Amino acid sequence: MAIGAGGFRIGLDDTDAASGLCTTWLGAVLAERLESRDFLVRERRLVRLNPNAPFRTRGNAAIAILADGDPGEAFRVACALVEEHAPLDAPMTNPGVVVTEHPLPPAFYTRAVTDLCLVDEALRALDAAGARYRGYGNGRGLIGATAAAAAEFPDHTYELLVYREPARWGTPREVDPTSLFAAEAATAPHTWDSVDRENRVVVCVPHTPDPVLFGIRGESPYWVRQARELVVAEPAALEACWVTNQGTDAHLVRGTCGALHEGRSYTVAGTISSLPSTGEGGHVTLLIEDGGEQLRCMAYEPTKGFREGVRALRPGDRVIACGSFRHGSLNLEKLCVVSIAEAVALRPPPCPSCGKRTTSAGTGKGFKCRRCGARTIHPERAVEERSIGPGWYEVPPVARRHLARPLCRGPPELVLDEDL
Repeated sequence: MAIGAGGFRIGLDDTDAASGLCTTWLGAVLAERLESRDFLVRERRLVRLNPNAPFRTRGNAAIAILADGDPGEAFRVACALVEEHAPLDAPMTNPGVVVTEHPLPPAFYTRAVTDLCLVDEALRALDAAGARYRGYGNGRGLIGATAAAAAEFPDHTYELLVYREPARWGTPREVDPTSLFAAEAATAPHTWDSVDRENRVVVCVPHTPDPVLFGIRGESPYWVRQARELVVAEPAALEACWVTNQGTDAHLVRGTCGALHEGRSYTVAGTISSLPSTGEGGHVTLLIEDGGEQLRCMAYEPTKGFREGVRALRPGDRVIACGSFRHGSLNLEKLCVVSIAEAVALRPPPCPSCGKRTTSAGTGKGFKCRRCGARTIHPERAVEERSIGPGWYEVPPVARRHLARPLCRGPPELVLDEDL
């Protein structure tokens, strides 16, 4: 939604800390406070940024509010809220507040979700637009606040966030798990990731001491509200429906083996070059190659059953791997098997005389039957029956990142026909 006459955008980021609070809660309170002062709040946006950024907050979320009214007053209200609620003495809390009447470059948002940005770059964009802004601490929150205010979503989803009464913050949450499973069963695939049905785990209820009670993600305000009505939980203090880039793969860019950069997320096409291996802790390593370059892909233990599909891959299979590149590995979020190769194993043949399985007679000497002494030269060629076929495979909800697009929404749009 563009900034219209008399309109402006507020960007807010980095107002939380490990001890609590949540930028989305502060944004929801800000929107309510603006409405109480006769501002017209047109849209609330929850903007997830690069999940690999070195100084990211827990979910690396910033917020933007699109509103009509006096931007100067909105800026004063936003700064006052930050100073009232944000833990400004926390060492990693460095809030940023931005109010702009003029468009900020959408390319800044794109870089912030796919790459890394600096505070100085944010300041240049803000000054060029004549924006009001304030950075606290080292000012790093201005990066996310600028990106949120600049964001344009080619694709979007919704999340309805339900917030707790302040007196309950830091105490165990009271949300009936059975009702969450029922809510997803009634609304899927229009909602997703409230629960992990295969692993019987609740996903949408956080375990941190912040104000969020639970969140419902889905394709429209209608569907997230339908699911929310079925959830049995403690009384809520506040609810907000956010337009968001979650579940859109906005963090992914096309990459090639041998040319990936640390802290970015990619889709990479290649061919399996060796058998997958399982290491300590149940982590699975997969090597793919393309153009003479190899790439190590990892399916970590928290991805649960997804690893079985990875283990079923064989040399020669063509795949498209999606995930974040960190410490020299692509950490898999989903995988497309484009085609499978014939997996052939050579083994000692049956004895031509008595039918007993032969054993090796030594390098280059063929095979010998231990029962009757007969010899044969050629090994038996056995074709493995494959347990995996072409198609998409994804990590379960319990392991899915906020930005990763679930397959119930369709495959990644970055994948082109030539990759398949």
